[in-house]
Amino acid sequence: MRPTQKKRLGLAIIGAGRVGLFRGGVAARHPMVDWIGIAEIKPERGKQVGEVIAADYVTADYKELLARPEVNAVIVATDEHLHVGPIMAAVERGLPLLIEKPLATDLNESVRVMNAIQKSGVDAVVGYTQRFRRRWLAAKEKVANGSLGDVTMVTSRAFMNRLVAIDNYRRTDKPETISPMVISGTHALDIVMWMMEAKRPVEVYARSVDKVLGPEWKGIDATAGLITFEDGSLYHLNISWALPVSWPGAVYSLEVGINGTEGVLTIDDTHRDIVLAVSKPTSEGYAPDKQRLVDFLGSYPPGDMALGELRGPMREETVSWLDRVSLGVPTQAATAAEAHDRLMLTKALDLSAKLKRPIHLPLDAADVARAA
Repeated sequence: MRPTQKKRLGLAIIGAGRVGLFRGGVAARHPMVDWIGIAEIKPERGKQVGEVIAADYVTADYKELLARPEVNAVIVATDEHLHVGPIMAAVERGLPLLIEKPLATDLNESVRVMNAIQKSGVDAVVGYTQRFRRRWLAAKEKVANGSLGDVTMVTSRAFMNRLVAIDNYRRTDKPETISPMVISGTHALDIVMWMMEAKRPVEVYARSVDKVLGPEWKGIDATAGLITFEDGSLYHLNISWALPVSWPGAVYSLEVGINGTEGVLTIDDTHRDIVLAVSKPTSEGYAPDKQRLVDFLGSYPPGDMALGELRGPMREETVSWLDRVSLGVPTQAATAAEAHDRLMLTKALDLSAKLKRPIHLPLDAADVARAA
């Protein structure tokens, strides 16, 4: 598609953790990006990332960064529970946004953010990065063009070692607001719900276990659930993020099966096809640990660093968003409404597991409050 506009970009990156560094590195190479500013609450980290991507401006205050006249596009890459403030400040300025999922970890806050985005008319998308991997794009195409007929049942199974879970619980003082479903299960959920976007979910039923992370972190180990759609179709999903640290998947191992009236599609996304085994710890994957001497390469959702650059879906997603903002090219990125829907579904699954009964949809934020 021929670009409909050309707009030079002054990019604000709020949060200079792993994702801020990855996206900043990609943006620094984009031909339409003229200026990059970073806001990071840890000064040393901000300075370090600023030097790596040759940022033009570094500060600890995101409001100070957003007030800069050069800024006309924003990436929000803070910790999950710190998204709301930067998003609302960028919306107030009318700036286009790429937001790491989720919009918020609290359902009421997510509603507030989504409403503000929609009312303002700001062009905001949410980083459901797996939509930019070829295998899921191919699956989306086959479902959309009717190759499988009417989809009747989908299953997904996600395995993760506990490094991501422990990292998330360490960074929050409200462990009840996060869970394997809300933080990580949402990736598989989004892929499946994206494929089934023509169908309306009406009920969820789930169960959870907490024997590993519960005693120390007051967290959930794993959740299995069932989503029922208005037409009777079913989606069965489960995720565990409490596997031993030595589990080789750097982050995510996923299997999906899609059954339809005219066909079936199975996707093995476990990454067991490329296995790295070493004698001493390396820097592969997520939060390296000395116990992890074997890795499934490619299982870190953003992609892999190779020859000095990020290669993989987060690179594709970032370039796609920069093209969207600077050239007017459409992307398959998730909307704020879709992101809120995914949070609502994960919260409903967690609520069903807690109350041990089915939950009717859509979930009201008041239901979550009452359960808490």
